[in-house]
Order: sequence, then C-alpha cells, then structure tokens
Amino acid sequence: MNKTIVLATDHAGFELKEHVKKFLSEKGFEVKDFGALEYDALDDYPDFIIPAAKFISEHKLIGIIFGGSGQGEAMAANRYKGVRAAVFYDGPDKIVSLSRQHNNANILSLGSRFIEPEHAINVIKLWISTAFEGGRHQKRIDKLDS
Repeated sequence: MNKTIVLATDHAGFELKEHVKKFLSEKGFEVKDFGALEYDALDDYPDFIIPAAKFISEHKLIGIIFGGSGQGEAMAANRYKGVRAAVFYDGPDKIVSLSRQHNNANILSLGSRFIEPEHAINVIKLWISTAFEGGRHQKRIDKLDS
C-alpha cells in the first residue's frame, strides 16, 4: 500500500485533522495536507476539498477529509472521476470497512462534530487496514468511472 495519505478540511474539521495528521505521521505515513493550515471560521470547504480530490484522482491515492458533518465535503470530492468518498459520523464501524470492501472508497469523510478524536483514530485504522474485495464489486466501480 502507498504510504501517502491526503488530508483536507475547513474550519469545522481543523482540530480533528491536526490530531489525525499527528497520528498518521507518527505511524510513518507521508501526509499531504491540502489545508486548512490554520483555523479560520470564515473559510469554505470547497477551497480545500476540491484540490485534494483532484490530487487523489490524478495520483490514485487515499485521503481523509473532514468537515462539520462530512456530507458537503464528500459531495464535493465525489464530483471527480475515480473518487469514492464515504461519509462517517460515528455510526456502526462496520460501515467503514464495508466502504472499503464493497466500494473501494479512497476517501473517508469524517463528520468532526459527531466523532471523538480517539474513535476517529480507531475508525481510520480500520479503514486503512481493510482491503477491497474486488470480484462482483469491481464491475460496479467500473460503471461509476465510465
């Protein structure tokens, strides 16, 4: 697996992104941070999520994006061919592994207002370590990308 992970957020996810960035760096991942690089209550998520999604699409990487709910961020990211962003905001962890197993999600969009930092780290560990099953699921992804 490529050891590069892309991160992006607006103000709502800034604190959690910084927490995750520290964790990933300590685990030996190369982090490509598209911002926000400082807290600004007036920033807008498309300014950070769109460049990150384009980069993920072009370089075939994985990423973690953050926002208040993670919904708008995933919508912005999913506009790019080859990007499959799954939203998680503190529901059953199984949804995270299924996003990888069945959908080969390459972006995890976290709703920062709904998940505690340590739970987010555990979910990220699960997401990173879960492999795509391929098989019958690949034809669905091919349809999304065509």
